[in-house]
Amino acid sequence: MDASQGQVDIPNEAANVARIMRAPREKLIAAWGIVWVSVLLGHAIWTLTPLAIEPWTEGLMTTGQQGIYIGWLVANAYLEGYRGFQLRFSPRVVARAVYLGQNPRLLWVVLALPFCMSLFHSTRRQMMVSWAFIGALVAVIWWVRTLPQLWRGIIDGGVVLGLVWGLAVIWWLFGRYLAGVQVPPPGDLPMANAAQREPVLG
Repeated sequence: MDASQGQVDIPNEAANVARIMRAPREKLIAAWGIVWVSVLLGHAIWTLTPLAIEPWTEGLMTTGQQGIYIGWLVANAYLEGYRGFQLRFSPRVVARAVYLGQNPRLLWVVLALPFCMSLFHSTRRQMMVSWAFIGALVAVIWWVRTLPQLWRGIIDGGVVLGLVWGLAVIWWLFGRYLAGVQVPPPGDLPMANAAQREPVLG
């Protein structure tokens, strides 16, 4: 009788159990990053929306200005919503949140918001782009605040539409991940980690 018959491959079973146990933790940590980014975008949407709708609710616009407002919405839907968020920012945020869940480090988890926004542990080019975007955003917000209402409302309307679009795409992609759709690793990891992924902790 073969002595190996009836034996159980303990190491393989232990590995499978470990993977099953890690799955909820990975999703929870990924959700932690997604929630932080959502809070940031949601706060901007909450703050800007009253100013964005005021030109409509207060009847501040002429017919021509209404046309400018609608044209600005269309432009921002394409440039900010589709090209900026749907094609770039939102998929990268979800990919980095999932990567964070699969490769958790205490510092990364604590700094989940800047991590998911590629402000550190990213390629030099992407970090430069991300930090430049933050700087430009702060400058634009400061400038828009100096504008009189109507024009500030028009600009804020386009910005709100883009932010809502981006937030919706983030949660749509993250919902697909929770449903079992595989998320590719982020493409902006440092070169040292591009060829060899870091082991999952635990």
